Amino acid sequence: PVVRNIVFFKYVRSPIAFYQMLGRGTRIDERTGKLLFRVYDYTNATRLFGEDFLTKFRPARPDRGKAPTSDTPPETTVQVQGFDVQITPAGKLIVTQIDGRAMPVTVEEYKERLAARLLEEAPTLNDFRTRWIEPAQRAELLNHLPEEGRSASLVRDLDEMREYDLYDVLGELAYGMDPTTRAQRANAFNYKHEGWLSSLPTNAAATLRALASQFERDGTDALESPLIFSTPEITKAGGLEALKALGKPAEILHQAKERIFAA
Repeated sequence: PVVRNIVFFKYVRSPIAFYQMLGRGTRIDERTGKLLFRVYDYTNATRLFGEDFLTKFRPARPDRGKAPTSDTPPETTVQVQGFDVQITPAGKLIVTQIDGRAMPVTVEEYKERLAARLLEEAPTLNDFRTRWIEPAQRAELLNHLPEEGRSASLVRDLDEMREYDLYDVLGELAYGMDPTTRAQRANAFNYKHEGWLSSLPTNAAATLRALASQFERDGTDALESPLIFSTPEITKAGGLEALKALGKPAEILHQAKERIFAA
């Protein structure tokens, strides 16, 4: 009851969780004269003010001593990205390795563990972006995450974020970044950086726009594929030769990626 400050450092996506956390501050404490509380929001959690939510229907529990009826929903296990995900009336549990043992943990706890590990590797969003743009550093970063990066793909599937690049999935999870779909990033690259693109030779600009289109379809992995410059769309735009006319293609691609992920 005497809590006077609610500080959001972790990212919160669920309106229900947000209201539960906020509710800790709403308790009046007449003994100490506590009649209000303050909210300090570092992760844009307060965007959830006014968001509707629905609680899942749960049938009444059977009387003690009675065997469960056939109406009791059974627990099921499904495979997501190679992980066992147990679906129970109380929610979803992910079977993961903890201290060498396979244990089920809630989705929220799994996300917290993933976010904490990512923050150890890249303490700030800028650190994360810098490492993400460099292929070798990105691979190293993902390898240091739980299950060598498969955890990020798991969270993306569970949160139904297939239209988002893993950059946005992890950025939202650990740094409170508002996620942007691959299509939105590609479009923002084209219009926000029109001045830069217009300053380049026509075929080089067309090649970079084609690269952004590849990102829209397949994400960061597409930009780092050794076959990227063999795709018909990029070859038709000018391809590798168009970028060579500007200098080192790797440096030009790096500049483009900086703009894509800053968009």
